[in-house]
Order: sequence, then C-alpha cells, then structure tokens
Amino acid sequence: MFAALVPPAAVLDELEAALAGLGAPELRWTVRAQWHVTLAFYGDVHPRILGDLRGLLSRVAAARPAPTLALGGGGRFGDRVLWTRVGGDTERLARTAARAQAAGRRAGLSLDARRYRPHLTLARAPAGTDLRPLVSRLAGFTGTPWTAADLHLVSSTSPPGSTGPPVYATVASWPFTG
Repeated sequence: MFAALVPPAAVLDELEAALAGLGAPELRWTVRAQWHVTLAFYGDVHPRILGDLRGLLSRVAAARPAPTLALGGGGRFGDRVLWTRVGGDTERLARTAARAQAAGRRAGLSLDARRYRPHLTLARAPAGTDLRPLVSRLAGFTGTPWTAADLHLVSSTSPPGSTGPPVYATVASWPFTG
C-alpha cells in the first residue's frame, strides 16, 4: 500500500503527448491508469492496522492545504527508472509526504527513512540502459499546474504468476481541506 496524489486527466493527457514518439521498446512503460505521485510507501499493511492508518491519513488530508504542482522535464534513478519531476509547491508537498509517512509509523508500520524525491515514474529499464537520451528529450516538457484535490490510499497487488504490471486499487480517498 502507499499514499499518493493523482494528477487530473488533462495533466495526464499532456504527459502522454510528451511521451509519444519517445520509443525505447526495451523499457517497461508504466500504465497511464497507474500514474501517481507517491507520498509514502507502506508495504504490506495488516488488516488490523488498516483502520488506524485510514483514520490517520484522513486527519492528514483534513489538516493540510492542497498543494499546487506541475509535472515537467525528465530524470532518472541510475539506469533503471525514468521519471518526470514534480515541481510547484514542493515544500507543501514534502510536508504532506512527511505527515503521510508519520501516519504510517504511528499506525505501527516500519518505513524506510529515504529522502523524499517527488516524481512520477514513467518507465523501468533493464540494468545497463542509458536513459540519458530520454531524459534529454523530456527536458522541454512543461505541464500545466494543477491542484491536488485528494489524498489517496492505494493497494498494489500482482496476480499470481503475472509478469505484467501490478494492479492498483484505491482503498480510500480524502479531500485536502486544511
């Protein structure tokens, strides 16, 4: 499970247009229906913890103003992940992510202590892939600013024996009202 923000359809349309023609068939491109900005990754959540996590996340959304964000450019994590950056009100976004992570810890989950790097994952690559040309081709992409309306709790499952992408399902959503 993870907490996430989902850009509106018009923003995803712009991103999809920017990716058209990039090629790179060796990459495993993420599915548009799964495009999101992760705030906190929780891993496996036991059902007895889920209620607490939902309550804590509802309070995070109620206490936080909605961040205004924009997608743009490209980046990579080594030779394995291609992404587009998330700009705009990144300070508010980082505070919201920190609160979503704290909610997970208060619910009893053990979370990685990684530095938060806002991004939207576009593709995964086999080891040794040179992603720099794709990052360069995305450099000119500037998306329209958007306001994140809701905080989502999402489950991710991989069907047994599946080699395809995981299946995401929204467990709960809360509007930002802070």
